[in-house]
Amino acid sequence: MDKPTKQRIALLHPSIRDEVTQIIEECDLALTGKAKVRITQGLRTIEEQNDMYAQGRTKPGKKITNAKGGQSIHNYGFAVDICLMIDDKVASWDNKKDWDNDKVADWYECVKIFAKHGYEWGGNWKTFKDMPHFEKRNLTWQKLSELKKDKQGYVILNPA
Repeated sequence: MDKPTKQRIALLHPSIRDEVTQIIEECDLALTGKAKVRITQGLRTIEEQNDMYAQGRTKPGKKITNAKGGQSIHNYGFAVDICLMIDDKVASWDNKKDWDNDKVADWYECVKIFAKHGYEWGGNWKTFKDMPHFEKRNLTWQKLSELKKDKQGYVILNPA
């Protein structure tokens, strides 16, 4: 697992850090060729989310999200975006390439591993497909936005 991925995992909600570490390790083990997983986005601030939402609306560029600040699972630390790093040099979002020649696209090997751990893949969404995106199932931004936060700013899932 590379340094950027470890740094991004360290900022995720504490309740999923170990699980995401395990998922990335499983993906890297499954990808026996030259591809390894890198997390490109994890926790995202409300300001960062609003900036992304502005793209294609009030800022130039193509729309990249339908979620305003507070309306993304990233804003609560329960989502990651990934790419595949080829030979530790080139980032790839190619979901058809089979770098390890095992007759299964490397991207879909990762999709299966994330799903096994209870993550929803943005590539399965009907209206706004988000191929690099994985989020913890059964969490909604609406529910998360109503929860109290701890001293570090993370939502408290099971208040004592």
